[in-house]
Amino acid sequence: EAIQWLRDNNLYEQAQNVANELKKIFINCLGISNERILIIGDKGMNGREIAPILAGGYYLSAQSLNLNAKLVIQEPKSRGNTANIDVRNSIGDLKENNVISLNLSDRLGSIPEIGKSFRKFCIKKKFKFISTLGLGSLNTQQIELILSAMDINYKSLQTQHSIVRKILDNANNLHITTENGTELYFDVKGMKSQSSDGNYNLPGTGGNLPAGEIFIASNGKKVNGKVVVDGSSKLHTGTILIKEPITITIEDGSITEIDGKQEAKALENSLNWASQRAKHPNTVRRVGDFGLGMNPNASIIGATIIDEKALGTAHIGIGSNYWFGGS
Repeated sequence: EAIQWLRDNNLYEQAQNVANELKKIFINCLGISNERILIIGDKGMNGREIAPILAGGYYLSAQSLNLNAKLVIQEPKSRGNTANIDVRNSIGDLKENNVISLNLSDRLGSIPEIGKSFRKFCIKKKFKFISTLGLGSLNTQQIELILSAMDINYKSLQTQHSIVRKILDNANNLHITTENGTELYFDVKGMKSQSSDGNYNLPGTGGNLPAGEIFIASNGKKVNGKVVVDGSSKLHTGTILIKEPITITIEDGSITEIDGKQEAKALENSLNWASQRAKHPNTVRRVGDFGLGMNPNASIIGATIIDEKALGTAHIGIGSNYWFGGS
């Protein structure tokens, strides 16, 4: 049914074109042997159809490698939506020690049967998983930039990750400065860094593709200073490229001021939106992590999943860091 939908919407040929480039993901990143692979995509939007093309490409690539794969394509989902029933059933039917690939314009949608954390569910079920989310802010032609960021030397990337992670894990404090005016003090004493390095070979492991990010949670509320954001900003409606920088003031781990023009207002609106829906609204403005981009083929294009991987960039995450060791 999903393949027929790709044909009917003139996306099948584009999926075929990317399929060959995705073979290395099954081999280099997932170390596939005889596992079953569940590939989930969505239909995207007119002119923004990277999600279904990638999902179809993974499926056709798996077929060419004689792997056991299933493809499901649902309507695009945003925060607050529930995943389609065929997606929920397909995940529920997948037995332990198999693989899930997510390729989505925004989000998967909630699945009450697996709980709030997809990652924790995958760890429990010993699933390998890869996810490429938030693709709806990109036009279809930008798929080449995503494929380029996936076409890297993963062993070299993992070596570089290992070096930088040791530095962060042994650090007590980070001091980050930029020419644009960032002056951030970030306490990481006792914290351990995490990475998205493309090595998802073991059951229960997974992460983003493109790979190439190291991030670390803050030691409680010990984050202070000023961050000048000049690359991109993730909002509740998607990712925007920055024309006029956003200046964020942070005191005792929380954002106290956001200055700038339209981009700053958009970020403020997103945090207000989150506060109205959060179980703990007083923590919405907490700075949760500091991250470094490590992928030499990634660039800032207006999709956070790519932007945060670009070599030479750094970012902060606002919100919960509980799942990777924070408070």
